[in-house]
Amino acid sequence: MRVVRTVADLRRTLEPDEPGRVVGLVPTMGAYHEGHLSLFRAARAECGLVVASLFVNPAQFGPGDDPEAYPRNEAADLERTAAAGVDVLFAPSVDELYPPGFQTWVEVEELSRPLEGEHRPGHFRGVATICLKLFNLVHPQLAYFGLKDAQQAAVVLQLVRDLNLELRVRLLPTVRDADGLALSSRNVFLSQQERTLALALPRALAAGAAADREGSDPVAAARAALNGLAPDYLATLDVDGRRVLAGAVRIGKTRLIDNVLLEGDLA
Repeated sequence: MRVVRTVADLRRTLEPDEPGRVVGLVPTMGAYHEGHLSLFRAARAECGLVVASLFVNPAQFGPGDDPEAYPRNEAADLERTAAAGVDVLFAPSVDELYPPGFQTWVEVEELSRPLEGEHRPGHFRGVATICLKLFNLVHPQLAYFGLKDAQQAAVVLQLVRDLNLELRVRLLPTVRDADGLALSSRNVFLSQQERTLALALPRALAAGAAADREGSDPVAAARAALNGLAPDYLATLDVDGRRVLAGAVRIGKTRLIDNVLLEGDLA
């Protein structure tokens, strides 16, 4: 695996473009867990060249959020990406992607406003901008995202469609621990007691999905099953024709998001 840290080195590494070679991109912010590894493995199985990005994007953090507090372990991340078959890891500095004078931003307007957008102003502007930059730098035919960040997936799919980008977005299922908690880099911040409380979210979403299968209101059923937790939101969301039930809760100082697929598939 080759690690590159500048745009110039990335471009040199990706040239020349071999005819017929399929390039897969996995954009990430690091702190890798099995969810990330599932994306790397899927890209390895389907692509001739696998590129991953490791960049804690400050533009995705809103007021009161500290990008420096995001969990980081680059040495471990390098080992995991290499073991998963990644060919090129792009790990730039902030100044490399947002140099002095940077002032161009991408907005996916309607999809970015509710749910996460309401609670994290500007978050999806940062997501859309960095994804477009990475797509323009790497020129992948396939880009890999997890469904766990369902609204992010919807925003990226809309970006690709609206700007006529020549790539296909592959969505992979949420990966969970044995107890049902969705894997997240932020789970490391949970105490054992907080983790026990956090399990109410996936269980509530499962209750909502069960209610939906029976023709009942999934949002009401999920809210009733939260065992007193006050969610930032519980709502259904369309992700390119897939209907999901999504929710977010705060456990102590940690904010967790999760969702379940109600209708549609990831094929």
